[in-house]
Amino acid sequence: MNRSQSNQLVLTLDCDDQLGIVHAVAGFLVAHGCNIVDSQQFDESSGERFYLRVQATYPNATTTEALRAAFQATADTFGMNWSLTDTSERTRTILMVSKASHCMNDLLERWWNDQLPIDIPAIVSNHRDLEPIAERYGIPFIHIPVTAETKPAAEAELLSLIEKENVDLVVLARYMQVLSDQLCAALPNQIINIHHSFLPGFKGAKPYHQAHARGVKLVGASAHYVTADLDEGPIIEQEVFRVDHRSTPEDLVVAGREAERAALSRAVRWHAEHRVMVNGHRTVVFD
Repeated sequence: MNRSQSNQLVLTLDCDDQLGIVHAVAGFLVAHGCNIVDSQQFDESSGERFYLRVQATYPNATTTEALRAAFQATADTFGMNWSLTDTSERTRTILMVSKASHCMNDLLERWWNDQLPIDIPAIVSNHRDLEPIAERYGIPFIHIPVTAETKPAAEAELLSLIEKENVDLVVLARYMQVLSDQLCAALPNQIINIHHSFLPGFKGAKPYHQAHARGVKLVGASAHYVTADLDEGPIIEQEVFRVDHRSTPEDLVVAGREAERAALSRAVRWHAEHRVMVNGHRTVVFD
C-alpha cells in the first residue's frame, strides 16, 4: 500500500476576520517556493471569524518544521489558531469498540484499501468479542474491562496507551461506554463518536423498535466530536436513509447501521485530512 504523498502540506487556520489574511498566507507560501493546489475559505455571516484551508506542494530544499517556524510571525500578526502538516503524516488513530462490529469492519476495510489516511496502532475494547477481527488485520487488540468501580483505572490505562502510541485521534466505533468528563477534557476535538439520529427522541434500549412504533420515515446517524455534554458535541457529518410503512424494526436496524458506517467513515477521513475546524458548538467542514 502506498502510504506517502511527499512534499505536500496542509495549512489550516482560523482567526478574527480582517483585511489581508489570504494575501499574507499566499505571499508566505510563494516566498518559500510553495505552489498552492487547493484553497478553501469561509467567513461567518456575522463577519467575526475567518477559516482557511490551503493545500500546497513545497520544495525538497525545505521541511515542514522550517515552514512552521517561519510562519509563526505571520500567525502572530493576525492572531491565528493554525496548523501546518505534511500530508504524509498519517493520523495515528485508536479504534474503540464493544460488541457491534459493523463500524469497525468498515473502517478497517477502508484503511486496508488505503482510503483513510490513518495508522491504527491498536484497537481497544471492553469485551473480547471482536478480537479475532483485529488479529486478522494484524492490529494489537487491547482488552480494558470497564465497571463502575474500575472506570477511573480503565481510563487511566487508556490515556497511558494514547500517550505511549502518540495517538492523534480516538474513534468510538460503537463503543458502548460513556467517557468521563475528565477524559473528554483531556482530548478536546480528538474523539469522534457515532450514534443513531433518534436522540434525544428515542433513548435507551431498542431505539429502532421505538422509532418503528412511532412510524418514523427517516433513519440516520450523526458523527460528532465527544464533549462532556453526552452526544451533544460539534457534529461533523450525518447520513440519512428513507424508510416507509413496509419497513420492519429489523429493516430500520440495517438502515441505521449503513448510516452509521457512512457517516463515521467520512468524519474520520475528513478529520485525518484536516478538513474539519471547530466553530463553537458547530464545525466548518471543507470538502
